[in-house]
Amino acid sequence: MSRATQADALLHGLASGLLAAVGTSQGRNLTLRQLASLLLLCTAPGPCTVRGLAADLRISKSAMSRALDSLSEAGLARRGPDPRDRRSVLVEPTPEGRALAQRIAAAVAAEVAERLARGSDAAGRDRA
Repeated sequence: MSRATQADALLHGLASGLLAAVGTSQGRNLTLRQLASLLLLCTAPGPCTVRGLAADLRISKSAMSRALDSLSEAGLARRGPDPRDRRSVLVEPTPEGRALAQRIAAAVAAEVAERLARGSDAAGRDRA
């Protein structure tokens, strides 16, 4: 298996595992797009525009709006008017959304560490 294929498999496994863990532990079923949107919101230096989030994820504004609708309904994000532009809306994570993002980050770190340790163990056995 090539390194690129291994990397793809690792990322796919992480994403699938995270979505399953988030869904079962929180009683919600976030899509990968919703999860990515939440993580973007939580790592941004301040509130974001729908247009900016859509551009960052390379999706349409309508697709981003649907993802944000779901996050808002779940209490993970909130929208508000942009005081500098009445035509624009700003989005930010709620405290619950930030807490979930922190749990996700911890789960990712633990999963990556475990997979790296397994890979190191397998590499050591191959050399022996």
